[in-house]
Amino acid sequence: MRFLIVTFLIVIQVTLLAQSKRMTRAEYIATYKDDAIEEMQRTGIPASITLAQGILESGDGNSDLARKANNHFGIKCHSDWKGPTYTMDDDAKDECFRKYRKVIESYKDHSEFLTGRNRYAFLFELKITDYKGWAKGLKKAGYATNPKYPDLLIGIIEKNELYKFDDPKSYKKSTKVKEADKKDAPKRTTASTQYRSNTGAHKVATHENNIKYIIAKPGDQLNAIADEFNMGLWQITKYNDLNENYSPELGDIIYLQPKRGKAKKEFHSASTGESMYEISQMHGIKLKKLYKRNRVKDGYQPKVGEKIYLQGKRPR
Repeated sequence: MRFLIVTFLIVIQVTLLAQSKRMTRAEYIATYKDDAIEEMQRTGIPASITLAQGILESGDGNSDLARKANNHFGIKCHSDWKGPTYTMDDDAKDECFRKYRKVIESYKDHSEFLTGRNRYAFLFELKITDYKGWAKGLKKAGYATNPKYPDLLIGIIEKNELYKFDDPKSYKKSTKVKEADKKDAPKRTTASTQYRSNTGAHKVATHENNIKYIIAKPGDQLNAIADEFNMGLWQITKYNDLNENYSPELGDIIYLQPKRGKAKKEFHSASTGESMYEISQMHGIKLKKLYKRNRVKDGYQPKVGEKIYLQGKRPR
C-alpha cells in the first residue's frame, strides 16, 4: 500500500513538473520561425513582426491563453468569430478570446486578422524589411493600447535578430537545422502543408479569383474536410459563409482560403432561383461584400436577369 502511495506521488510530481516547464525564448523562435516565414510568403507580413508579436503576446508561449487556447496573439472574439472561445480577465472582466485546436491556426488567423481589416491596409505598402515601420504602424492602427508597444516589438526583434527572417537570403543561411535538433524538435503542422490533403480525398484547384478550393463529394462533412487539410472548422465555415452544421452537397465549392472583396468579372446576370450566396461562391467574393456592393440587405433574393455588381457599387 505504501509503495502504491509513493508511486502515485511520484507520478503527480512528474506531471506537475512537465506542466510547469516553461518554453524559453530560443525554443519559441526555433519552434515557430518556419510558420512565421510561411505566413510572410503567403500574406506579406514580416516574419520578424509575427514572431515578435507571438513572443510578446504569449509570453514565449507560456501564458494561460497560449497554453489553454493556443492563442498566441491575444486576438479577441469580435463579432465575426464563430469558432471556440476562451474567457479570461484582460482589460475588463470575463473577456472573450478566440480558441484554436492547434497553434498554427493562431498564426493563420493572425495573418487574416491583419489582411482582412482596412485599418491595417497601409502597412502592406511598407517594405517587408521595414519592421520598425510595421511595429509603429500596428500601434497606430490600434492593435495594442500600450504606448510602448512598438518599442517592445522592436527590442525583441533586434535583441534576437529576428529581422534576418525577413530576408530570404539570410534565412537560407541561418536555418540549417542539425539532425539532433530535428530529432528533438516538437512535432507540429506548418503552413507549408496548409492546402495539401492528408488523405488525397480531394484535389485542390485554384479559382479564377486566385483562391484555393475543392469540390464536395458525396458524404462530405465540414469537420472532416478541415481535418483533411490541417485546418480549423472555424476557417472552413468562415471562408464559405457557412455554419458548422451545414452538410455539403455534391458539387459544392468549398474554399480553403478567404474569398475576396471583389471578383474578376464586373457583373453577374442572375439566373432562375439563384441566390446571392450561390453567386458569392461562384465568383469567389465575400457574401457581405456582395450585399454591400449591391446595396441590399442580408437574405436578398435577386430577380431573374438582374445585374449583380461584383466589383464596383450599384448606382443609386
